[in-house]
Amino acid sequence: MKPFDYVILRAAPRIQRGEFINVGAVLYCRALDYLGAGWDVNPERLKALDPAVDVDVVCASLDQIRAICAGDAAGGPAAGTTISERFRWLAAPRSTVVHPSPIHSGITEDPAADLERLLDSFVR
Repeated sequence: MKPFDYVILRAAPRIQRGEFINVGAVLYCRALDYLGAGWDVNPERLKALDPAVDVDVVCASLDQIRAICAGDAAGGPAAGTTISERFRWLAAPRSTVVHPSPIHSGITEDPAADLERLLDSFVR
């Protein structure tokens, strides 16, 4: 078993209200050289917080997070850093529509399966 860290991705259409829904997760396992992200946006739940939210913008932000995890140039400059720097960048607090939870930890033998488990437990 190997240790991992993760954050839950939250969408807060009106950040000033402090209301959010969980929309994704990022999992980092240094020992297995793994950094992955997954997301599942329910537009109806998101619009319950703000009927004017642009769901496509939220999904585009989540796609960029996935690109950063993959080291894909579409993720911008952060995607070109080391795997640990990418996780730290993604886990850093920010005041944007999509932002991370505090960092949590676990143990894994299969980080991709645990990423799906996190999505099932906290997002879907």
